[in-house]
Amino acid sequence: MAKKTRTPSFVTEFELLVTSLAEKELDARFQTGRQLYNAVLGEAMARVQNVRNSEPYQEAKKIKVKTEDDKKRKNELFSQARKQARFSDFELQDFATLTAKSSKWMWEKLDSHTIQKIGTRAFKAVEKVLYGKARKVRFKLFSSFHSIEGKTNTQSIKFFGGTDCCIKWGKDLTLPIRFPDKWNEVLEYGYRSPIKYCRILWREINGKRRWYVQLINEGVPYKETPAYKLHNKVNSNTGLVGIDLNVSNVAVVGDNKAGLFPFAENVPTFEQEIKTLQRKMERSRRANNPENYEPNFEKKVGRSNRRKKGKVKKGSRRWKQSNAYRKYASKKRELERRKAAYSKSQNRGLANKVVREFGVNIKAENVSVRGWQKRYGKAISAKSPSFFQSELARKAESAGGQFTTFSTRKTALSQTHLDGTRIKKSLSERVHKDVSGFEMHRDLFSAYLSRHVNDNDELNVSQAHRDWERTEPFLTQAWSEFKMASAKTSSKPGGVISPVEPNCVKTEQPNQIACKKGEKLGKSGVSNSPAVQPESPSL
Repeated sequence: MAKKTRTPSFVTEFELLVTSLAEKELDARFQTGRQLYNAVLGEAMARVQNVRNSEPYQEAKKIKVKTEDDKKRKNELFSQARKQARFSDFELQDFATLTAKSSKWMWEKLDSHTIQKIGTRAFKAVEKVLYGKARKVRFKLFSSFHSIEGKTNTQSIKFFGGTDCCIKWGKDLTLPIRFPDKWNEVLEYGYRSPIKYCRILWREINGKRRWYVQLINEGVPYKETPAYKLHNKVNSNTGLVGIDLNVSNVAVVGDNKAGLFPFAENVPTFEQEIKTLQRKMERSRRANNPENYEPNFEKKVGRSNRRKKGKVKKGSRRWKQSNAYRKYASKKRELERRKAAYSKSQNRGLANKVVREFGVNIKAENVSVRGWQKRYGKAISAKSPSFFQSELARKAESAGGQFTTFSTRKTALSQTHLDGTRIKKSLSERVHKDVSGFEMHRDLFSAYLSRHVNDNDELNVSQAHRDWERTEPFLTQAWSEFKMASAKTSSKPGGVISPVEPNCVKTEQPNQIACKKGEKLGKSGVSNSPAVQPESPSL
């Protein structure tokens, strides 16, 4: 059997006109799809456990890959383990079909193509756990089951154009499309393009649920809009670009220009509004569920005693939610949705700017944004650096370039000086004081060095040293522009630096050389211990 060739796809989205009767039917079908998905997910996890307990899997884990034959043997054993446990996409599609047929109400609400796609969806979620790309799977509540899709546009969920222009799901559900007031050439292009399959989804906006259809079109997106006209412009701008990703900004260095740009500038965090709603929600929940909390107690704070609220009891609990609680929760979800939508929009624009003005061949450190989330949770939530990086990679590759990452352990760009010396410095030091005698913003200098990292994740220090004299002027200009922009948005009176780099203008900073505990620095700021002196340059 010949393997199917994969073709490029893009998405065109329209809002649906849904009556109360149609919404009731959609609710029933989505509820059926959610329960079927959870059933297949549980079965898939049981089969993954059988894969791990099988003899071929245990034998494959003991093989140390040294030759191509070892690699081939290991893959054969893994494949044999999956086959014994019947863990594959088609096997789980069959299980989903048998489960739906054994439940008459499921077979009445869902068609065969939708059922098979639900099985594929569960398989892909569990496959990530098997390959170590995810720790666990999430069983869906109705509030988190947002979409159902078909396999083709000839059966199951079908799109009809022309005068009707609607979505038909089965024989008894027809959903007209709501055309936007401003019809543009992008929607026209997607409307006329071939359709692979359709996806129905819902979103909650301003406390109300709205239904949409996504047409998965075959081909490439429309490229005559201003956003895509950069493709032709970029073809002449194929220079090498180095970036350094931070929690709240990105440093970009190209062939002839540089910049230090904030993520999601002036994003509305709604911090005070969300805190107020959270307090109201907690008071309502305590009032309606006193049995789920420990009793209140007196605690001495300073010179007086204060009454402290009891914590939530451990174990399984049932929660009663009042109408007021649901209203507050809906308002909180809307604020968080608006914040996320603004952040995505701004970061997409920033990715377009980098690709258009700097180039499409981009090099970046392979940083772990998941590690940042543990330390800078709110900042990551508001700024979304990982979303920016994924968008930048997608847009660069779509424009004919490439996005490559390199190891941070091998290069250690934030510690490296222009003569090859590595000297540790704390995270709070945002200014790089090179041993050569110049100063530069830490992120800009790291982005400059990333341009000189080769395919083996090794920094070419000699080339970086030769190019520095030509690059330093526009790096300095980018730093000064960032300072001026930060001065306008700084909330401190007389402040000239944003909270991202609080120590940039300190005149008496400690030396960047790391000292061991108990050692003292000399008058010149250099450690008296020879063990921490800079090593000889390795050019």
